[in-house]
Amino acid sequence: MSKATLAWGSLVERTRWTLRRADVPVLPAGAEPIRVLHLSDLHMAPWQRDKQDWVRSLAELQPDLIVNTGDNLGHERGLDGLRRAFDAFDGIAGVFVNGSNDYFGPVLKNPFMYFSGPSGPIPRSKRLDIDALHAYFAELGWHDLDNTAAGLDLRGTHFEFFGVDDPHKGYDRLDLITAAIDELRADDPLGDETWPDAASAGERRSTVTVGVAHAPYQRVLNSFVNHGAQLILAGHTHGGQVCVPGFGALVTNCDIPRQQVKGLSVWQHGLRTAFLNVSAGLGTSIFAPVRFACPPEATLLTLVPVE
Repeated sequence: MSKATLAWGSLVERTRWTLRRADVPVLPAGAEPIRVLHLSDLHMAPWQRDKQDWVRSLAELQPDLIVNTGDNLGHERGLDGLRRAFDAFDGIAGVFVNGSNDYFGPVLKNPFMYFSGPSGPIPRSKRLDIDALHAYFAELGWHDLDNTAAGLDLRGTHFEFFGVDDPHKGYDRLDLITAAIDELRADDPLGDETWPDAASAGERRSTVTVGVAHAPYQRVLNSFVNHGAQLILAGHTHGGQVCVPGFGALVTNCDIPRQQVKGLSVWQHGLRTAFLNVSAGLGTSIFAPVRFACPPEATLLTLVPVE
């Protein structure tokens, strides 16, 4: 990497905050559009005021829902910066899952290791205060989807959300998802009459099913599709972080196909499909503060009726 390229990637592009917008046709006919703000991979440090201010400004978009796909912390005092960024979202519905960097702090490592496959465990990593992070998200009113499910009503449409804890660390428990969805439906305030079977459920109540994970490993995406997800949101990849113009990402840090490392695409498993949005994320490790041909991003997804 030339000095000019390194200077651009480390001094300019890694702070060139970008809002990506996309429409996703998953709502039933006649439903009101729903604005979903997808945030991921902030890797927040307390001194990153520009990033905090930019994220805070996204509240002006007036989203109906926040989906946070993990790796919020980038420093042991990262929660200080998150509070400054996220306090503006208080009162907006939200859901979240954990990433590995919500558990463990960053360490210096060889960047070329990513070319040999997804990164492995780092024994020198410092434990972070994930309980304090979860307590703060609870203050905001956000639902924890780590290996569980939750329901929300937004603008007249009922949503089923289910998610997993960080697949990159192997914390995902896909075996728990079916029971979590069944329990969610059993506890539905409309009672058993709403869910006598899958066909009549769709007729009686407009429901959109959304899967949420930090790392988009194929085993997770396939399971989510099998469980009826119409939309899946994930992060982790940083969009490749360092990309080649005209070629794209060099690495994905998981087993997702390189062409789906960021952005909105369609994930197919068997005869079923779901929309998949992978965020390129808003941060980097404090030990690898560079991006190239892959600016940091948040995504505003507007859910619209299926035509």
